[in-house]
Amino acid sequence: MDIMSLIISLISGAVGGNVAGAALKDQSLGTLGNSLVGILGGGTGSVILKALGMLSAGGGGLDLGTVLGNIAGGGVGGGLLMVLIGILKNVLAKA
Repeated sequence: MDIMSLIISLISGAVGGNVAGAALKDQSLGTLGNSLVGILGGGTGSVILKALGMLSAGGGGLDLGTVLGNIAGGGVGGGLLMVLIGILKNVLAKA
């Protein structure tokens, strides 16, 4: 994974985390928490998709298919991890 793909995945992960936090107020971790967890999830999501062969390396990381794949993988990964951490936070708070 080149540096541009990683940066795109991290930014889209932060956006995905904040979008998920705005949509699911009960699981929201605040703007900073949503962003940090989204960044982690975005990077992880893109690495997993690339390892599974669902995300092509591209010819330098700047072709349209690779950029859109990194945005989708990062956004979904960031949003998913933010929701999972938010659910875990709520379960632990009730215990």
